[in-house]
Amino acid sequence: MRYEIAVREWAELGEGPTWDPATGRLIWVDILSSRIHTFEPGTGRRTVLATEQHVGAAKPRAGGGLVVNLRDGVGLYGPRGAFRWLARDAVPGRRGNDAAVAPDGALWVGTMRYDEAPGGGSLSRVAADGTVREVLGEVSVSNGTGWSPDGRLMYYVDTPTRTVDVFDFDGQLPHNRRVFASIEADAGYPDGLTVDADGGVWIALWDGGMVRRYAADGSLDLVLELPVRRPTACAFGGPGLTDLYITSARAGLAAPHPLSGSVLVVEGAGRGLPGRAFAG
Repeated sequence: MRYEIAVREWAELGEGPTWDPATGRLIWVDILSSRIHTFEPGTGRRTVLATEQHVGAAKPRAGGGLVVNLRDGVGLYGPRGAFRWLARDAVPGRRGNDAAVAPDGALWVGTMRYDEAPGGGSLSRVAADGTVREVLGEVSVSNGTGWSPDGRLMYYVDTPTRTVDVFDFDGQLPHNRRVFASIEADAGYPDGLTVDADGGVWIALWDGGMVRRYAADGSLDLVLELPVRRPTACAFGGPGLTDLYITSARAGLAAPHPLSGSVLVVEGAGRGLPGRAFAG
C-alpha cells in the first residue's frame, strides 16, 4: 500500500478524521490550535472553523452541524454555525480528547489531563438529550473507540497501557473487558482506531510511524509504514469508503518530518463501515 498527501498542513495535533457521507467531506481537528477542518476530496475545497477552546473531536449531527468534544465539555454547532453547550463539565487541567458515535447515535467522549497524569481522565456516554453517564473512570489518555460491524463488540484504547481492549457491548454499555491486542514497546503507543467492514481493527501508532490492521481474532494482519513519526488516528472515507485517511501531529517533535501535521490517504486500503451521525 502506498500513501498520498490528502491535505498538506502543519497541524500541531491533527486528530479524529471522520467521513461525513451527507456532505461528502472529511472532518478532522487540530486539537492544540483549536481548529476544525473539513476537506472535500472531489473538489479539493477546504474550510477551517476556529473554536474558543481546545477541541478533541468533531462529529456530524443527524440534523446538520457538528457535535464537538471541547476542553470543558460537549458542545453543538447548528447547521448555520450557532453554538451552544450540550453537557458542560469544566475541570481545571483536563480537556476533551477523542470521541466516537455509537450504533445508537450516542456520543462516547474521552477526557485526559494536560499533564497526562495517570487516572486523570474518563470515558463517558453522552445521549442525544445531553445526559452524561461515566462508563470508565481513572483513565489516563482516553483515545480510540469503535464497534464491530454487528455492534456486539466495543474496542477501546487508553494509550499508556499499550493495549487495544475489547468489551462485549449490549447496545448501550460495555462489559467483560479484555485485551484484544498488545503493542510492543518499540512500536509506539496506540492512539485512534477504526473498524472495517470485515471486523478488522486499524490502529494508528503514536511514535511508531505506522498504522496496523489487526484481524477480528486479534492477529496482526497488516503494517502500513508512514513517513510521519506521530500518526494519530485513521478512518475510511470516499464515495465507496475504501480510502484510509490518516491524521498526524508535529507537537513535541524537535525535527518533525515535512509531512508531520498533514492528512495522508491510502486509496483502496479496505472497506469501511458507514458512518453514524450524533442523534442530538
